[in-house]
Amino acid sequence: MDTSFALTLQIVLTVLAGVTAQVFGEIARVPSIIFLLLFGIGLGPDGVGLIHPQDLGVGLEVIVALSVALILFEGGLSLELSELGQVSNSLRNLVTIGIFITLIGGGMAAHWLGEFPWSLAFLYASLVVVTGPTVISPLLRQVEVDRKVATLLEGEGVLIDPVGAILAVVVLDIILNGDADPTTVVGGLILRLGIGTLIGVVGGGLIGLLLKRANFLGEDLRNLVVLAGLWGLFGMAQSIRSESGLMATVVAGMMVRWLSVPDERLLRRFKGQLTVLAVSVLFILLAADLSIASVFALGRGAVLTVLVLMVVVRPINIWLCTRSSDLDWRQKLFLGWVAPRGIVSASVASLFAILLTERGISGGDAIKALVFLTIILSVLVQGLTARLVARWLGITKADAV
Repeated sequence: MDTSFALTLQIVLTVLAGVTAQVFGEIARVPSIIFLLLFGIGLGPDGVGLIHPQDLGVGLEVIVALSVALILFEGGLSLELSELGQVSNSLRNLVTIGIFITLIGGGMAAHWLGEFPWSLAFLYASLVVVTGPTVISPLLRQVEVDRKVATLLEGEGVLIDPVGAILAVVVLDIILNGDADPTTVVGGLILRLGIGTLIGVVGGGLIGLLLKRANFLGEDLRNLVVLAGLWGLFGMAQSIRSESGLMATVVAGMMVRWLSVPDERLLRRFKGQLTVLAVSVLFILLAADLSIASVFALGRGAVLTVLVLMVVVRPINIWLCTRSSDLDWRQKLFLGWVAPRGIVSASVASLFAILLTERGISGGDAIKALVFLTIILSVLVQGLTARLVARWLGITKADAV
């Protein structure tokens, strides 16, 4: 078979499978990631063997990078900035203190229960500090909890993704280069966040001003200008400092939203559709690239690691980060239960597995398998029970009426 046609067929099958999985998720009223994982694994080499992500080569890394940039921009664009003020203190704590609580707790669990070396244990923990809007947002549309809880979950999902991904890069850099100096670690994190924030504010502001003044642009072209602009900002930030582009795209999306550009609703709908497509393609490819044997090889300790992350580390995180808030115990209990992992964890873990293998460091596939096990368990257990838990706690919108 001609190579170009074979790759074309791979992409066609991936898109068909991804969109079908999204449709199944809507019909069943469950997070579509469940079907995306099932379809991806089923169609991959460990299934019927129709999709082979390895055939894409470095193209897979390109697809992952551009898709994640689009997903994070759409997340920033969708944030209700006026409502974030109501939970600003708790949100700030979750994306700062909360990250390190999860990092430490997850690392200890992976080492003592999963029997990973300390370095790989903390690499795993850095990969799962994020939650992700691609899982949280659909879940909240189905559950419809009270607005304060929803705002906090949405804000955490969007803002913690770039911070968590950058933290994971810093931890990986320590493993590869052996530099564990705390000053270097914190400095690398702050530098990437600072560069991304600066480029996002300036670039997002310019995009917003252009949309407000360029009345000669039609709706379709305006949407494409934004798409080109966000990828341009992502590329610029990445060229200055690796992974700073993630923060740049989130901040740029928030800036465009803050400037209240004309036809914002149409822009958000366009970006939302692209995000659904990007998530569908990414999850199918990454799930197809997962070795089921590597997941089972992890053993019982890996399952215990994930359970500790879900039922011990997350509730402690929420309790410490929301102590000074006006949230009641029911709201905090729900926040402590719902923290499904999503596409950023999967994509970064897949890229890290490749990098570790290239550098001759063992454990990359095991880390990727443990991250996917975390995604699978958190989505299945928390995603499928969120509605029941919310009703039991009495924090749905219907209960508030």
